[in-house]
Amino acid sequence: MNLVQWLQKLMTNFGAGWVMWLMILLSVVSVAIMLERGWFYWSLRDDISRLAQKLREELRRGDYEAARIALEKSPSAEAAVVVAGLLEADRGPKAAEEAMSGAMALQRMKLERRLAFLGTLGNNAPFIGLFGTVIGVVEAFEQLGKQGSAGAAQAAATAASVAAPQEVMAAIAEALVATAVGLVVAIPAVAMYNYYQRLSKSTLANTDALSHVLLSYLVAPVEPVPRSVSAGKPTKSRPAAEAEEES
Repeated sequence: MNLVQWLQKLMTNFGAGWVMWLMILLSVVSVAIMLERGWFYWSLRDDISRLAQKLREELRRGDYEAARIALEKSPSAEAAVVVAGLLEADRGPKAAEEAMSGAMALQRMKLERRLAFLGTLGNNAPFIGLFGTVIGVVEAFEQLGKQGSAGAAQAAATAASVAAPQEVMAAIAEALVATAVGLVVAIPAVAMYNYYQRLSKSTLANTDALSHVLLSYLVAPVEPVPRSVSAGKPTKSRPAAEAEEES
């Protein structure tokens, strides 16, 4: 028995059923990861525009402690990175920048966790299904060869030989189900992988923007502004105050 015959016998003995079970298992894992990642990104949602405005207001007042407290109330990844910079703000902008770079790396790992599985499954699930189809086709042609040899040996088996192509076509049709299942598993995995990658990139871009807001105030610090002035209360100019005192 040569290598080709041995591989053919191995494939036909096991059949394509195990490929289908493998695809079902991978689809269950894929759906579980999609749901887990969806819940994770949902838990991080926050109004980043409002958060950035609050950060700017506190930094203009020079109140870094209030800025840190406001950001710690946010569940977003952007806030967690800027908080790391605020904790090191007293050591200078370079220390804050390094702290935020490390925190951003940790947040990137959390955002992209398990996405590689979805990407790999989306790229390879059709090939796994195609492998099951190939096994089914090999089984179909092996059955056709056996029926053809039997018909040559026995003239009474002519009717069975005529019906053999129909059986082969039915076997090939069943084998194509494996390819269809592979596509069904791959398409949602690829779609959700791309969607979660966009969410991750958007979150990291917002994080970078907030980080530069903090760094801009650390590089060029401003004098603390009284809260009454920053709140928009009217204040009198010095000449006007002097004129009021003289009257």
